[in-house]
Formats: sequence, C-alpha cells, structure tokens
Amino acid sequence: MVRVAIAGAAGRMGRSLVEAVSRSEADIEVSVATVEADDPCLGIDAGLLAMGVANGVETGSDLDAAAAYFDVLIDFTAPDATLNHLEICRQHGKAMVIGTTGFSDSQRQTIADAGNSLAIVLAPNMSVGVNLCFALLKQAASVLGDSVDIEISEAHHRYKKDAPSGTALKMGEIVAETLGRDLNEVAVYGREGIGEERDRKTIGFATVRAGDIVGDHTVSFAGLGERVEITHRASSRMTFANGAVRAASWITKQDNGIYSMQEVLGINAAGDV
Repeated sequence: MVRVAIAGAAGRMGRSLVEAVSRSEADIEVSVATVEADDPCLGIDAGLLAMGVANGVETGSDLDAAAAYFDVLIDFTAPDATLNHLEICRQHGKAMVIGTTGFSDSQRQTIADAGNSLAIVLAPNMSVGVNLCFALLKQAASVLGDSVDIEISEAHHRYKKDAPSGTALKMGEIVAETLGRDLNEVAVYGREGIGEERDRKTIGFATVRAGDIVGDHTVSFAGLGERVEITHRASSRMTFANGAVRAASWITKQDNGIYSMQEVLGINAAGDV
C-alpha cells in the first residue's frame, strides 16, 4: 500500500486530490493531510472535507512530524510552501509529486538539485490529455516550422495567481525548443497600442482570469490561408487529481531523479506511447 500525504488538503485542489486517492482502484491511500496552522479546517477529517465521508485522517499542520506516516507527498500548493515541503521530504527520504506552478528559475534549480536525493515528478499539468497535447505540439512545430505565427492562449479561474499558467509556459517551451528558439528571448506577453509588424520568430501569450474556469489552453499555428489549433479544455479538477494519483503510484518505484508526467504515462520524446 502506497501511503500518500496531501499538502493543502482543505483547498480546491487538495480536496480533489483526497477524493481521487480515495476513489482510486490502485493500492494507495491517504495517510496524512496538511493545512496551514491557522486554517479553520485544521483538525477536521480530510474525507469529510473532500467528499462528506470520513476517512479517519484528520488534517494537521506539521508535515515534518508526520513523516513516518507517508511514502509520497502530493503538493499543489504555492512555490514557497512547496520548497519548504521539499526540504522535509529530502530530510526524510520521501518521494514527491509536484503540481505547483509559478516557480522562479532559482526555485526550479532547487528542485532539480533535490532530485539527487529523492524521486520527484514535476509537472505543470498532470492531465493525461494535456500531456498528449505536449507530444502533439512537438509534431506540429516540427512539420509547420517557421512558416507560421504561433500564439498561446489560456484561461483559468479568478483565484489563480500566476500568469501565464505553468501549462502555457510549458507549451511555449516545447514549441520553442522544437524550433531551436529560446523562449526567454522570443516570448511576448500581451500586446497593447500601436507597434511594429509581428515578428514571426516570437511566440505570443494571452491570459484570461475569470469566474470558475478550470483550465483552457490553445496553441495556434497560423499561416496565410490556414490555421492549426491544438486545444485542451479541463472541466473538472479531478482530471489533474487523477493524473497526480497515477504519478504518486509510479514515483515510489523509481530511482532518485526528476521525472515528467510524460515519463509517468510512457510517452517518449517523439510522442509515441
């Protein structure tokens, strides 16, 4: 039995993760659920919070003290919190599944360094469909090359703090790398006013934050006379939660290192399964 700790168990994603683990047919269970020390949900049964059905795991605020009771931590919280949890997992030799986005370059390097000490799945999006789209983007960029303009649009709920989304940035990285470009040099984040004609080498990003949108992403490859679009729309957080559960089951069998969701799903660099 794989014992799972859920960080931020009282949040929107945390509750979905508790439910996804509880409903999984895999040999996996929620054994630890954490919230912040001042959270009004502290001490409440995590199953009641997520599904209205008790699972016997009360929420706590001290992950370090609970280290003996879990094998892998699933973390979709915030960059600073995730790095604190990363250090705890490193000290106790626990695997991690990280779905948090918005990391700085230095924070990403800290996670990469931690891969020398523990096994980590790091993915901006754990949806099976999104990771299939990642593979399709490589194919589209390879075929269409420099003959098209590339724009990435994404929409999320009003509470999401980082923009563009980690998934949108990952899509941009994949396209840029396939075309031999550096995303840091060619990304354009929004447009305003009167400017010069679009540079075909650039990759544009457009962001929407509104209502309760779970997550929409579209990459447009627009040429003169035709346009190819690769779109993924998520209608439920369970899409991401189920992928994270799959990753948690998988990562406990791996050596130390940083792994992608595509490796969890068995999708190779060429996009084949």
